[in-house]
Amino acid sequence: MELAIILVIVIAVLVFRGSINLDELYYENEELISLLKEKDYDFYVFAKYGEQVNPKDLFAKRMKTTGYVFIIVLGVVLFDFTIINFIVGAALVFIIYKSYYSNLKNAYKKHLNKIDQLLPYYLKSIEILAQHYTIPVALSRSINTAPEVFKPGLRKMIEKIDAGDSSIDPYMEFAQDFPVRDSVRMMRLLYRLSIGSQENKQEQLLTFSKSVSSLQNKSREQMYKKRLSTMESKTMVMLVATGGGSMVVMVIAMMMTMLG
Repeated sequence: MELAIILVIVIAVLVFRGSINLDELYYENEELISLLKEKDYDFYVFAKYGEQVNPKDLFAKRMKTTGYVFIIVLGVVLFDFTIINFIVGAALVFIIYKSYYSNLKNAYKKHLNKIDQLLPYYLKSIEILAQHYTIPVALSRSINTAPEVFKPGLRKMIEKIDAGDSSIDPYMEFAQDFPVRDSVRMMRLLYRLSIGSQENKQEQLLTFSKSVSSLQNKSREQMYKKRLSTMESKTMVMLVATGGGSMVVMVIAMMMTMLG
């Protein structure tokens, strides 16, 4: 036990002095360590930060921080080894490791409402481009002007289509990445438009256009309801504050009258 504690202390000193580089250790074993990464981790990173942050670099920082915590917890547990300390230590390391993923996932859920409002307007731009280009070309041309949150998913979809995947799968994967109102139905319509004949293109575009307009109207209604709810909440707070203030003034006035 004493030898194990000394070994942990030595390793901790070497790590904090830089003699053992955790970054190098990570990149040398990146392929093996990446097995610990959640399947949808990269997606949540892109959803929160866009393409400004590299998921690999962020995961490396996450593992480095977890490594520091693991060394500290291991030293504490070995210093006073009990089953309870071991369980608590392991739980602490696991919670800290998972907290990064949970924060990303929670941030995505909070932004689902925003994504819900962005999708109809993005689809409107696709509709305009589709009048002059095929759907794959329209999607490709839309990437530069698309909302940041959609860009990684769009690039993945275009790559699969360009690689020869003519099935509905690339469209459905995009819809699953953004499980907001009517995303699956709209991607199905977009796919049907992509495989439709030129003779029926205008008719299919009209159907797609009506669906996009309906989606935009729903988005506006939701936005207005949210604003109305916010205004009602603020009004209620003001009424309560005003009423409470008036009651306090009345009570003070009555007390002063009684004392007088």
